[in-house]
Amino acid sequence: ENQRNTFSLFDELPRRRLEVRFGKFSMPDFFDVNSAGSDTHFQFLNWSTDNNGAYDYAADTRGYTVGLTADYQDRNWGFRFAEALMPKVANGIDLVWKPWQVHAENFEYELRRGIIPKKAGVVRLLAFTNYANMGIYRDQVIHAAEQNTIPDITNHPWHITRKYGFGLNVEQNLTRYLTAFARFGWDNGKTESFAYTEVDQTFAEGVGANGAWWHRKQDRAGVAFVSNAIKKDHQNYLAAGGLGFLLGDGNLKYGRENILESYYTVHVWRGIYLAPGVQYVADPGYNRDRGPVTVPTFRAHIDF
Repeated sequence: ENQRNTFSLFDELPRRRLEVRFGKFSMPDFFDVNSAGSDTHFQFLNWSTDNNGAYDYAADTRGYTVGLTADYQDRNWGFRFAEALMPKVANGIDLVWKPWQVHAENFEYELRRGIIPKKAGVVRLLAFTNYANMGIYRDQVIHAAEQNTIPDITNHPWHITRKYGFGLNVEQNLTRYLTAFARFGWDNGKTESFAYTEVDQTFAEGVGANGAWWHRKQDRAGVAFVSNAIKKDHQNYLAAGGLGFLLGDGNLKYGRENILESYYTVHVWRGIYLAPGVQYVADPGYNRDRGPVTVPTFRAHIDF
């Protein structure tokens, strides 16, 4: 049996099947999905909590790309692949319509088996590779030092460089009402952060709770800890005054960016949900001279 949703209108599906989709979509709708830490409507908000921060997936500034996905599902495992377009510039709205030059490949293997015996769980292994007009941090730092200027990662002629990375995504039922999750992500970090966020290595762990535990079956709650890092070339670029599409303030006293986030989503009436939350960020932007900062959050979600 299948619950009808945005991506599937079937009431029933074969256990063994191949699903092929083509069009405009968001990559994390299909890759790196996690039942306890992916849905920003009802769960966590921080970008490196609801997704693998080091997964620089193909996307324009609104998070969409154009491409093809193929997803084979068997009884206890699955494998999916996507070929997609990349933007012209970092976090840009325009995609490059030359897939023979600029493109992204995404791979994910999913094993629906828990780590704890006799308890449900899923393990997902992710790999991606991007080819786009991305700058090289080390080259720009060297060039700026020779010219006695501030490095600019966009200051280069059109050239195609490669970025690649890997991820691990685990979710594990602890009890009927508690689900733990963890993610690890790594990318090569030498090329420009281009589409998602400026993270080269990440580790996240957390737990989500179903409100049925305290007789509020449509409520949700969760807490998570994330630790993010960037590679040495990326650090040197920011320390020299360089700017990325998200980071840069003229200097850098490097430290890992550590985040603690919690939320509670309360079902008010029918399709109305309210969700207070809080994030505590130590060394935001990997800078020990910044923060810590506490970020209170509040969401209102309405289903029609």
